[in-house]
Amino acid sequence: MSNMRNHVQLIGHLGADPEIKEFNEGKKLARISMATNESYRKQSGERVNDTQWHNVVAWGPQAEFLEKYVQKGQGLVVNGKLSSRSYEKDGEKRYSTEIVANEFFLTGPKE
Repeated sequence: MSNMRNHVQLIGHLGADPEIKEFNEGKKLARISMATNESYRKQSGERVNDTQWHNVVAWGPQAEFLEKYVQKGQGLVVNGKLSSRSYEKDGEKRYSTEIVANEFFLTGPKE
């Protein structure tokens, strides 16, 4: 159960084709932007659709899988963990939170 402390599962669709970066030693990094959708009704009965966008990164074999089999609009289940970091850009401290994926399952294209 201790490996479940930082676990994320997302089910959604890609907003763009994966961005692939290859490093000198041949290791690959893939970045994807993934949308998850939720709908609910307000007290007034009005239906509300809420879309959240998530930044997902994958390394090595997972990056190669995304490069070969996934494209914009593809449905995807992602299992991974949350990772937060900070960095400086133009003298300003910035923060980034992303999902580091370790497992994918394909679903159908966006309907």
